[in-house]
Amino acid sequence: MTIGVGKDVISYCTKCKLTLSHLIVSMKNESTIGKVKCNTCDSIHAYKDPSKVKARSKKAKAKQINPNESIADIWMNAINSSKAKSQSYSIQKSFQIGDIIDHPQFGPGVIDKLIDTDKIQVIFRHNIRTLVHNR
Repeated sequence: MTIGVGKDVISYCTKCKLTLSHLIVSMKNESTIGKVKCNTCDSIHAYKDPSKVKARSKKAKAKQINPNESIADIWMNAINSSKAKSQSYSIQKSFQIGDIIDHPQFGPGVIDKLIDTDKIQVIFRHNIRTLVHNR
């Protein structure tokens, strides 16, 4: 089977988060696929070999939050339970769950969840925000 621009190929779609049929849009060289277009959502992205994509694990149960507990209380509990030292927030830095960051606009916060390889959920004193990191 030959591969080339305009041919169909199975690839992992980064937008749909599924292994689907894609159309080859560009090639890196004669034998390496560059970019593909998803036949389902029409997004164009780098080719992802479905055999090399990690299977997503089942999500852990969401933390039980007491409806009477304010965000400030959740933030205070998270700060007190964290053993990490505070570090300044930067889009280039990589963070882990439990790290304490100092954001220039939102103030001190605790990393609550890793959403993706480049997104984190942070609990601040007055709200919960999704921030970008590791870029």
